[in-house]
Amino acid sequence: MASASGEASAAGGGKVACAAWIRRRDEKAAAARVFAAYGRAGAAGSPPAVEVLGFDSQECALSPSPLARAVLGEGGAGDAPRGIAVHPAGDELVCATAKGCRLFKLIFEEFTVRIIPRDAPPLESVGPQKCLAFSTDGAKFAIGGEDGHLRIFHWPSMNVLLDEPKAHKSFRDMDISLDSEFLVSTSTDGSARIWKIDEGAPLVNLTRSSDEKIECCRFSRDGMKPFLFCTVAKGSKVVTVVWDISDWKRIGYKRLLGKPISTLSVSLDGKYLALGSHDGDFCAVDVKKMEVSHWSKKAHLGSPVTSIEFCPTERVVISTSNQWGAELTKLNVPADWKEWQVWLVLLALFLASAIVFYMFYERSDSFWNFPMGRHQPSKPWNLLKESPPVPEDQTPW
Repeated sequence: MASASGEASAAGGGKVACAAWIRRRDEKAAAARVFAAYGRAGAAGSPPAVEVLGFDSQECALSPSPLARAVLGEGGAGDAPRGIAVHPAGDELVCATAKGCRLFKLIFEEFTVRIIPRDAPPLESVGPQKCLAFSTDGAKFAIGGEDGHLRIFHWPSMNVLLDEPKAHKSFRDMDISLDSEFLVSTSTDGSARIWKIDEGAPLVNLTRSSDEKIECCRFSRDGMKPFLFCTVAKGSKVVTVVWDISDWKRIGYKRLLGKPISTLSVSLDGKYLALGSHDGDFCAVDVKKMEVSHWSKKAHLGSPVTSIEFCPTERVVISTSNQWGAELTKLNVPADWKEWQVWLVLLALFLASAIVFYMFYERSDSFWNFPMGRHQPSKPWNLLKESPPVPEDQTPW
């Protein structure tokens, strides 16, 4: 585990209250550039702010000082950051505060980064928001408030697709499906609802028994298995339940972390889930096997894990808690195949095939070694002990 400057520092100020990854696709660069966005609470002499830090994949570390910083306010309680959502293109981010949401434009140059505040009237006075989410294609943005108000916007026009003041008693969690067709939301009262985004209307309520509470929710991301994962609490027991999104029926469940869950996340390729607990532990789960592949105990000792974000290019996560700020952790899971490794295997297979073909050519008595030209025997038909065939009369009559 590597610390990610969660504590107050001279460069940044107060503790990190929320964090997210930024992925920049540069046509000139061979690989995507990765950064981290921090929402840092205010401290003595330092107002709350949004920061952008560089990420070194080789060292699995963030830059010690921010590459760019934008102040959120004068330092009052209403300006403290509560959540961050980054647009999939990596050029915009939204930061939630107690007053509402602030929109920032990100400009990445060769050696510098700039954060520019942008006006977004539909977001600025919505009050405290519990959930922020961009769709995978970046065309939709949804927010869920502490007052239970759900808003879904078309991005970047900010046209309202859905505005439901009484979606829930108060939001607990939210996510948008990979195809941007559905939104799932959960409430602090334990209920969960599926919304049809394009129609701007609720579709179905997930079934549960009277003593069950549906808490955290995430859609699958591998593009092959359209599932919905939810953590369901029943007394002191918590299980991860899988729903089939074709009919919204339960497929099965499994007890993974074995303790109350505070947050749930899924990697961009859909191969891993991450579950954080109320006592500071978190684990990474192999979705294919539904088995724990990594366990970090006491990552945020005694403090609930408020968020876990998977790095878009590496098996690394940023986790946050109110007491300890942010922690950067490299997951102890099997390494993924890189693109160059796949090409190397294909080249090796091609060379192996060529060698086998050459050996077959050299040793085979088949057609390939049939004598040609002047090397043919003068009387091949003698080998068969037969007379050569007599040609037919070629005259036309």
